[in-house]
Amino acid sequence: MTATHDLGAPQLAGTDLLRSAFRRHAAGVAVITVPGARPAGFTATSLASVAAEPPLLSFGVGTGSSTWPLLAEAGHVGVHVLAEHQQELAATFARSGADRFAPPTRWHSGPHGVPVLDGVLAWLVCRVVARIPAGDHRLVLAQVVEGAVPDASGPEGVRPLLYHHGGFNALRD
Repeated sequence: MTATHDLGAPQLAGTDLLRSAFRRHAAGVAVITVPGARPAGFTATSLASVAAEPPLLSFGVGTGSSTWPLLAEAGHVGVHVLAEHQQELAATFARSGADRFAPPTRWHSGPHGVPVLDGVLAWLVCRVVARIPAGDHRLVLAQVVEGAVPDASGPEGVRPLLYHHGGFNALRD
């Protein structure tokens, strides 16, 4: 006997199908920062490791986002992996029109003038090597040039912040 599962009714490909499918996909949460007279940044769930040698990563950014004009010209960016207790920081960088670098956000100017957020699980400064058109987004390819993975042995441990089903979540044991 063969077991069958309800796979749902097939849908034509489109925005609704893609969004619905990816609401079921848990993703790590990162903040991307961009240097400038007025620094910029945004929350990203599209961060991916691309290669170990040379160390490359990628992330997507909408060309309609307020960060895109600065990112389109930036030579370097900051990539910050958030911990599960940093939901408010993630929400601040996701909020349109927010002053993302005002208190309570703690940050400092890092290598290449890139804004580096304090208290994150890991931060990387990367040299942008490509901006690849991808529909209404750009896929940014960047090479890691410097970074740190601070000691995370405190009460929050090393658990990352996740985004799943439209909200921030944490890993469960």
